[in-house]
Amino acid sequence: MNAAGHLQQYLTARRTAIDAALLAALPSPPTCPSALADAMRFSISAGGKRLRPILCLASAEAVGGDWRQAMPTTCAIEFIHTYSLIHDDLPAMDNDTMRRGQPTLHVVAGEAMAILAGDGLLTEAFALMAREPREGDASLAARKVRVIEIIAVGAGAAGMVGGQAIDLAFVTLDAKGMLPPPLDAEGLRAMHAKKTGALIRASASAGAVIGGGSIAQIAAIDRAAAEFGLAFQIIDDVLDVEGASADLGKTAGKDAAAGKPTYPALYGLDASKRMARECLDRAAAELGAVQLADSRLLEIGRWIVERTS
Repeated sequence: MNAAGHLQQYLTARRTAIDAALLAALPSPPTCPSALADAMRFSISAGGKRLRPILCLASAEAVGGDWRQAMPTTCAIEFIHTYSLIHDDLPAMDNDTMRRGQPTLHVVAGEAMAILAGDGLLTEAFALMAREPREGDASLAARKVRVIEIIAVGAGAAGMVGGQAIDLAFVTLDAKGMLPPPLDAEGLRAMHAKKTGALIRASASAGAVIGGGSIAQIAAIDRAAAEFGLAFQIIDDVLDVEGASADLGKTAGKDAAAGKPTYPALYGLDASKRMARECLDRAAAELGAVQLADSRLLEIGRWIVERTS
């Protein structure tokens, strides 16, 4: 089996484990009202690439940790990511009706329940990280606190939520009915470093921390994951132009239709693809500096750049 085949085998095995753990970690009646439990399960069960949780597990493995011990952190990350998708799809935000190949939650359960399901997933994520894992070495408690901080920053106002606020501002009319000036290249990169990159970066860093990595390893994985996050967004923008809705599992062409700034709009498709490959080269250098170039992380980075959906 070639390297690509081994990676796909690895991704499939980890997705299977992640999916089972996610369903087991979801609250259910009587602890949680059945309508809310059903709404949360609907969105979690929709599948997806599971990139962020896989990065978390792969980072824990890369530094010599047990990926099973990182699973609660991994589930929390996917809870947060799924909550963000539920809220992003709402009419007040991106107003999307398709996600992961099926109707969005607000279409199925209504806007109010979609908001509550997102809120529930977000708060359950932090309860899960505080609670699990219960068993480990003497430093586990301190590592868990550090992980919670990393993920909170990556998901919050300084990260994902802040990036979404910037994105929303550029499609929102002001009091005079005018849109703000479009983002330049530097502004676009800064926005996506928060909106998309911050949680990807936090996922990898958290895995390295919970896996017991050294300071140098954690720092290198953090920098490499920042490159993965940028590459992911660039390819996402490329696929929004080149992909079909059926392949992407969401509505294609919406960014261009909404007038949102994208990498292809600023640089063109060929230059955008080249920029994504350059991200991978920089990530490889970071990982190589701490002898992690042979870990799964770089293979996952290549998959990010070469994906078609």
